[in-house]
Amino acid sequence: MKIWLDGGLRDGASARVSVFDHGLTVGDGIFETMKTVDGRAFALTRHLDRLARSARGLGLPEPDLDEVRRACRAVVDANPMPLGRLRVTYTGGDSPLGSDRGEHPPTLVVAIGPVSRRADTTAVVTVPWTRNERGALAGLKTTSYAENVVALARARERGATEALFGNTVGRLCEGTGSNVFVVLDGQLHTPPVASGCLAGITRALAVEWSDAQETDLPLDVLDRAEEIFLTSTLRDVQAVHRVDGRELPAPGPVTAKAMRIFAERSADDLDP
Repeated sequence: MKIWLDGGLRDGASARVSVFDHGLTVGDGIFETMKTVDGRAFALTRHLDRLARSARGLGLPEPDLDEVRRACRAVVDANPMPLGRLRVTYTGGDSPLGSDRGEHPPTLVVAIGPVSRRADTTAVVTVPWTRNERGALAGLKTTSYAENVVALARARERGATEALFGNTVGRLCEGTGSNVFVVLDGQLHTPPVASGCLAGITRALAVEWSDAQETDLPLDVLDRAEEIFLTSTLRDVQAVHRVDGRELPAPGPVTAKAMRIFAERSADDLDP
């Protein structure tokens, strides 16, 4: 497997990042994950725009998006596969031990791995921990993912593939790596970015293509929603057939329509 590390392709088995890299020591980094289909990355421009926004939000130097684009192309070409997970990681680089950044340039890594097509439906659980909608990292796609690791492990223990968070004021927020949509009285809703959720790329396309409303929703909306689905880069639109102990029709009619529209529109334009 070939990866891109700081300016060129490297053999994945022998590539090395410093043990003093700030992304490793304190989680000072950002990332993007993209789906690749037959050698092309989906929604690359939107992902790179968000990478730049996350860098600004974290106070990292602006990434050279032309270099990132070249790196993505080189890695995809060097590792042909029908369906892949392409990840761009951009960190604070070599730094002193502690929270202060050093004077070294950021670290850029681009890697890819094969994935299988996701199931059409899945189960989710809610977790007792919260997203901080007023935190310094709210809305940024950072490498500080430990709380997601803990929550996803809780979900796996309960036979689910995703955990859903509320925020500090009891509103529905997001999953560990997904956005959530609910159907109420036949109308599609998703929490606004102000809830603390990530402004997901697939979320934005689903809102645009399926006429969803961004709505401030209580967490207990999951107890009465007629349908629920998740969106993410690798899930696309995925119906939820169980939330905690509650069974749901999956996919329901609104979800099925959103799935069909997303499949058709994304196939027509790989960089919408």
